[in-house]
Amino acid sequence: MPDELRWRSRDGLNLFARDYPAAAGAAAGAPRAPVVCIPGLTRNSLDFDVVAPWIAGLGRRAIAVDLRGRGESDRDPDPRHYQPPTYADDVAALLAHLSLPRAILLGTSLGGLVAMAFAVRHPRLLAGAVLNDIGPEIDPAGAARIKGYVGKAPPITSWEAAVAYARLINGDALPDNTDEDWNAMARRMFRPGADGQPELNYDPGILRPVGPIRMRIAQWLAWGAFRRLARDRPLLLLRGARSDILAPATVTRMRRAAPAMHYAEVPRVGHAPMLSEPEARSALQAFLAAAP
Repeated sequence: MPDELRWRSRDGLNLFARDYPAAAGAAAGAPRAPVVCIPGLTRNSLDFDVVAPWIAGLGRRAIAVDLRGRGESDRDPDPRHYQPPTYADDVAALLAHLSLPRAILLGTSLGGLVAMAFAVRHPRLLAGAVLNDIGPEIDPAGAARIKGYVGKAPPITSWEAAVAYARLINGDALPDNTDEDWNAMARRMFRPGADGQPELNYDPGILRPVGPIRMRIAQWLAWGAFRRLARDRPLLLLRGARSDILAPATVTRMRRAAPAMHYAEVPRVGHAPMLSEPEARSALQAFLAAAP
């Protein structure tokens, strides 16, 4: 079982993470930079409950965070703070709380955007990064799909209904999931409410609409942040072969902008790989073996 970590953000929120210590004797020599795992928009640290202990078994400490508004972290009374720069500052506050000089950030979806913002705001704290099915541009089809369900779940009155909902919104992306996989995902996505019925494990206010002009500005800034992320540090990009968020054309442009970036595609998976797939594991293991 992981240890529980709690720390405070710069604006006073109580934040939560799950801490997986490096396996004793798993790696010789000086301690390696820990891996901070950052989940997607509506998800939380439990998404890494399989890959984080695997990383720890490779000899690196792994810390999976609940971003503000998710999981066991406080909901923010001001939804305007639900944005990557704020999340990046929260991760920096975690590293300061633990007296960690640097870390590798592993970001799924939104978590990857947080890693890019972190590279701009806290570059000296960043030892490397893994972007899981995310880039500086988001495919409009995937963006529309996400906007269609965030904070809009129908009434869920049983865990069976929660499992059905998890399958409904993720089935196309994860066609090989078993019934056991869907049950586990539902238990990550939902938590018992006050009445004992499942409730979504995030603040419905996390997604703020962005107009087309602001979106173009955000993408321009994101490309600059991506270049900062790729500069003079190891970087791995993973893409689900069926992703509707990270388009092949965006991958091509990213690889041109960052020729040293490692890249791997995960077959039969959409947005986003769970990082338990053999192709994802192989790429991650090779990347972490060479990273500081």
